[in-house]
Amino acid sequence: MDFDPVLLSRLQFAFLIAFHFLLPAFTIGLASYIVVLEGLFVATGKSVYLRISMFWIKVFAIAFGMGVVSGIVMPFQFGTNWSRYSELTAAVVAPLMGYEALTAFFLEAAFLGVLLFGRKLVPQWVHFASAVIVAAGTLFSAFWILAANSWMQTPAGFEMVDGRFIPTSWMSVIFNPSFLFRLAHTVVAVYLTTAFTVIGVAAWYLRQNRHVEESRIMIAMGVLLASVLVPTQIVLGDLHGLNTLQHQPMKLAAMEAIWDSGRGQPAVLFAIPDEKSETNRLELAIPKLASFYLTHDWNGRVEGLKAAAPQDRPPVAPVFFAFRAMVGMWLIMFGMTAWAWIRAARGKLYEAGNFLRVAVWTIPVGYIAVTAGWITTEVGRQPWVVYGHLRTAEAVTPTLSGGDVLVSLAMYVVVYAMIFGSGMYYLVRLAQRGLPSDTPELRLDRRPARPISAATHDPV
Repeated sequence: MDFDPVLLSRLQFAFLIAFHFLLPAFTIGLASYIVVLEGLFVATGKSVYLRISMFWIKVFAIAFGMGVVSGIVMPFQFGTNWSRYSELTAAVVAPLMGYEALTAFFLEAAFLGVLLFGRKLVPQWVHFASAVIVAAGTLFSAFWILAANSWMQTPAGFEMVDGRFIPTSWMSVIFNPSFLFRLAHTVVAVYLTTAFTVIGVAAWYLRQNRHVEESRIMIAMGVLLASVLVPTQIVLGDLHGLNTLQHQPMKLAAMEAIWDSGRGQPAVLFAIPDEKSETNRLELAIPKLASFYLTHDWNGRVEGLKAAAPQDRPPVAPVFFAFRAMVGMWLIMFGMTAWAWIRAARGKLYEAGNFLRVAVWTIPVGYIAVTAGWITTEVGRQPWVVYGHLRTAEAVTPTLSGGDVLVSLAMYVVVYAMIFGSGMYYLVRLAQRGLPSDTPELRLDRRPARPISAATHDPV
């Protein structure tokens, strides 16, 4: 039986990155949350912030470790499955990946040790600084990874030499047309993912009448962050959509399931896109609304999928439904945030009831949203790996067989099942164990710790 190596390679990469991305989607926001907690403890001296921080630092360490292990295998695919892509884009993509390792991963790994084990050994301001550096490292990582991904979406600052992408302006490569929109949209998304995870865990504790003081603080902080970022995200999404309309019109047409170009395009709420007949079945739409929110003009012109040849269009159904899943998750976040404020106004935010129960159920909402957003972005880029310049089918390793990919995919599934299975087991056990009931004796001075004699274990 013959297997398509291109399709299987795409499925393999999608499987690995989809699971791996769940971890940065949590740890980027969690690192910044730990900074806030550590800062509040240094500023106020209240031990409640320290107990919350100690708990989430342990969670961060497990998730970070899972992210490292699951991320290590991903670069190997560039050599095994995508050697043509690696060869042709190396001058652009390789330095960006190198910058990510030098400025982000090493920074996180080095100072995470201080954050984990230095609580009793260094002054609190040093521990706080370590938290800041780890959080900065996670954001640097997002910066470089999204710079590389955005360049693939909206390539700029290069010239073609013997079929290879050669950079001519690194500023244009990094700050390509879609980069800042994608960076802001993604960072806000992962912060919201963390916020609703924290709210859900705190709600779970409150329903069990455990860690009441800490859980109330966590819910209050999560709701306050969501109150700012949920409305912000819709603005950023609108700006990102306008950018996509300008630079990747076929992706946007697939997101909206618009087939014919024209003015006054309807907003398709639901449909079953039929690529063979180039129509939508069971369509439910609102007239002219898509033109309004895409062009800010009720009669604005929007290109349809038929403007491109069939071989130049992305798969419509996955993009269409993933985009609606992402928007649906945002609506749930908006509803939960509004509900929280209504409960707070009545003085019942922390009382047992449906809100706390639903808050636990909505823990996965952020993870579904970022995964759906990733599917929208990456599948919508097809059939290009570098938009408009290098097709995905031309980027795969020429000598690769479908059987080779099938075997490696099966091995990756087994490895990832072990990684995520054991990781989730320890995270659940950690959550069940709960927050620490006491706080360690800390060094608050700025003097270095005195050396210990190896022979006597007495201060020298």
